[in-house]
Amino acid sequence: MELDQLEISPSSEDLPKEKQTKPYLTALIGWSIPAIEAAARLKHPFVVVGPKDFQPIAEKHDIQFVGWDFSRINEGSDHLFKQLKAMGVEVAVPLYEECVEWAGALNARFRKDPRVFNRSLLLRDKGMMKRKAQISGIKVGVFEEARDKKDVQRFLKRVNEALLKVDGDLLDPIHVKPLDQAGSVGHHAISQIEDVEKLEDSDFPLLMESHLDGQEFSCEAFIHNGKVRFLNITEYIRLGYSNFVPASPSLEKKRPLIEKAIQDLVNAFEIEYGVIHPEYFITQDGTLHFGEVAARVPGGHIFELIERAYGFNAYEAQILCSDPKTTEEELNDFFPDISTKPEGYAGCLMVHPNTEYVEELSIPEELEEHPYFEKHDMFTPPQGKVAERIGFGNHYGTIFFYGEDSEEMTRLLKLYEEYNFYR
Repeated sequence: MELDQLEISPSSEDLPKEKQTKPYLTALIGWSIPAIEAAARLKHPFVVVGPKDFQPIAEKHDIQFVGWDFSRINEGSDHLFKQLKAMGVEVAVPLYEECVEWAGALNARFRKDPRVFNRSLLLRDKGMMKRKAQISGIKVGVFEEARDKKDVQRFLKRVNEALLKVDGDLLDPIHVKPLDQAGSVGHHAISQIEDVEKLEDSDFPLLMESHLDGQEFSCEAFIHNGKVRFLNITEYIRLGYSNFVPASPSLEKKRPLIEKAIQDLVNAFEIEYGVIHPEYFITQDGTLHFGEVAARVPGGHIFELIERAYGFNAYEAQILCSDPKTTEEELNDFFPDISTKPEGYAGCLMVHPNTEYVEELSIPEELEEHPYFEKHDMFTPPQGKVAERIGFGNHYGTIFFYGEDSEEMTRLLKLYEEYNFYR
């Protein structure tokens, strides 16, 4: 008997309205301890769909688990939906970049709406994403897709010709990045023709885009039924290294402008449920340029910072907002009033050694004695050899801060970004 022929229990959508009750199962797509703990606190029965290597630890802790290889798409992929449906799953929550289209495919089937899957593809392909934004009237930089190095050379030349550069001028950089990778993975800045030769054939195809001026920041928008229910603004001090929540007063002043831009993005991309993590650039005159958007847990420990600053667990928020059956009352009870400002700023610095080989970890006393310092999880590599950094990952620990002044938070993050913790 095939799994889709089994009648484990009726779907809640097939029950009379008065008998529709939770629990039904929520599928957490990707292995994440904080997400597992969040679902348990919410008392939402769940199953984890994760890499098969996590099967033993799931069994050890009595976690319902389905092993899956997210890198393989084949004729048997429909098996995952059938297996989950037989278990009683009705909602899929993506936790990582590689899981977004899998969750989209599942939710399209659970909700009987094929457009859900198409929207998940939009959020995974940076070229498609930029085109959709541009068609919708959202301000973006100049962009094209490249198939080889000659495409990159031509784009660099055309962009600088449009900027009226003449011989002898420094070229404005362009940025190239994979079409479907998370964050900064594979991101290169190209500022001269010679830089193009550093690209490998395996880097293609890729997205090319012009450099955008202004302050870069991210938003974490929790969306339910097409409406932004809570919007956090994260201020970057140095992208991939340091950030804090909420944004400083100077950036928070632009909140009405940012809120409108995020709702416009939600409407244009037809996003109905879950969390999105868009990045923008804002100039002094308030002009917003759209960078890109992800539909999964953000990096940079931002969910942890949101909880420290605002007092709610962002993983719980993601699960609630991903579920079409979450009620207005549940959302209103869960999220704080955004007009009530947090008492302080939560920040973090992601530390990576500035050397190839380390012998010791050195933490200055003045750091640990500073009133904003809360904790760190830095460690000395067992073998002393420093792993190559991929994107903004592989950092060797994080320092967490909390304090009431955004200027002092900024000063601390900049100061210790230059400190050599690993020697």
